[in-house]
Amino acid sequence: MNIANLGTYPPKQCGIASFSKDLHENLLIHGNKVQIIAVHDSNFEYQYEKEVVFKIKQQEKQDYIKAANFINNSDVDMVIIQHEYGIFGGQDGEYILNFVNFLNKPYIVITHTLLPKPRLKQKFILHKLCSQASGVVCMTERGLRLLVNLYEIKIDKVHIIGHGVPEFKKRPAEELKQKYNLTGKEIISTFGLIGPGKGLEIGIKAMAEVIENFPSAHYLILGQTHPVLRQYEGEKYRFMLKDLVQNLHIEQNVHFVNRFLSDEELGEYLYLTDIYLSPYPNKDQAVSGTLSFALGCGRAIVSTSYAYAQEVLKNGRGLLAEKADPHLLAQLIKDILANPELKEKLQSTAYEFGKTLKWPNIGKQYTELISRILLELVDKREEKKVNYVGL
Repeated sequence: MNIANLGTYPPKQCGIASFSKDLHENLLIHGNKVQIIAVHDSNFEYQYEKEVVFKIKQQEKQDYIKAANFINNSDVDMVIIQHEYGIFGGQDGEYILNFVNFLNKPYIVITHTLLPKPRLKQKFILHKLCSQASGVVCMTERGLRLLVNLYEIKIDKVHIIGHGVPEFKKRPAEELKQKYNLTGKEIISTFGLIGPGKGLEIGIKAMAEVIENFPSAHYLILGQTHPVLRQYEGEKYRFMLKDLVQNLHIEQNVHFVNRFLSDEELGEYLYLTDIYLSPYPNKDQAVSGTLSFALGCGRAIVSTSYAYAQEVLKNGRGLLAEKADPHLLAQLIKDILANPELKEKLQSTAYEFGKTLKWPNIGKQYTELISRILLELVDKREEKKVNYVGL
């Protein structure tokens, strides 16, 4: 099949760009041809790889129409739209509707953000986008319920496919700790683009309690400040976190790795991690790629009980704090550090589930979904022809 993917794309540094890259590679593995329509900030010019065949400036309304016409005049069979409100131009990303209104090819939507209390405009945009789609993908059962009950999408259009996880090279934790000068230390880590809403201050406060009982515990905060946030606020949030670390007198136990990590580096940091901490304060957080990655590497996980964590960490795949409270998180971390058997059990259970999220498996699921939708569309066209001849 010939597929076009619309969304952000590397070298832009964001979660959906990474997702698009991984999806591209794993659709290719299953015999598809894949082209990329890349949306980029109007103030930036990226040097894209050859698979990017068309570029959309985020705030240029006409670019969306031009992109639709480009696809209409191509041999593309199916378009994939990566949806998150902040990707597209206009109020709440409304310019994506200009794209689909001019598009003559079938498309599916992958929903990365499903707000349980959307503004009227946000609800309208997602309802319109998904109603016109040939299929809609969400990543959790909760997402399916929101799409059907709140956004009023027909249930037979909605499909659940988990968030993909790279096949990180597995290496012994002690070997990796030695490489990074962390031998003899219990490592708690959090990774991802840094910014308010990630709950890192909660994680730092929790570590201050953990260190009282486990002085060799170290917290690694892996990742750079989100590029868009850095453009408008600089390193304000990171500086606040560093000030908090100093005020708590735990500078020797909290370390910032301030850069965008390659998959190879990220895999190494995850496999040397004893406990992965996911301290999101927003209970409605619908998806977390970082948490999915930790599951894929079979880490012992401690998390706040946001929506995505509640679903993927059930059945003993991780420990959940009832609320985003440093004391509760600290207690769960200490429980694992004090009990090697608990840690081993959490790792094993997480790893078994994480195998289902590996990208080759996810790429296969998308290939099968798109193939099925295209066959159904052909059958409908043939049925219409028969009915027309019958008249």
